[in-house]
Amino acid sequence: MTNILPEDQREELLNVLEARFEKFMDRHRGIEWAKVKEKLEANPEKLWALSEMERTEGEPDVIEYDEKTDEYIFYDCSTESPKGRRSICYDHEALEARKKHKPENSAMNMAAEMGIEILTEEQYWKLQKVGDFDLKTSSWVKTPADIRKLGGALFCDRRYDTVFTYHNGADSYYAARGFRGSLRI
Repeated sequence: MTNILPEDQREELLNVLEARFEKFMDRHRGIEWAKVKEKLEANPEKLWALSEMERTEGEPDVIEYDEKTDEYIFYDCSTESPKGRRSICYDHEALEARKKHKPENSAMNMAAEMGIEILTEEQYWKLQKVGDFDLKTSSWVKTPADIRKLGGALFCDRRYDTVFTYHNGADSYYAARGFRGSLRI
């Protein structure tokens, strides 16, 4: 079953997204809100996913347009890693491997439940070109299979006016580490 927002919640969310879009025009130069809104209205299940991004304090905004697929791509643009998605390990395998002090969830599980994709390292770096994010927090990013197979996972942050990519055990979790997502519409 597809999750569809009630009409009043759709309108409220569209208003929030439009206000954010207009406030941060430098994030999406050359993109028109009317075209984004048209896509959103034609894909109500995507609005539900965006509402989940908003509910967990991700502050989604349009960052790019993919001409090949004719899709707008929303990224979480909260200044710090979304508050509603912190203190989690990387994926379900890591969550199950923890025997003591297990976190409530994992980044990959939450992203799937929300209908979004966790940012790749490349997307994370692209996001950092439109603003300064994760100055006090960090965000898990999609980890290559060969690293994950060995028990590791990647995360990124911005410190000293520089974006860094690091590694950690996939089962680790910290109050200041969450994840950022993307959604294609």
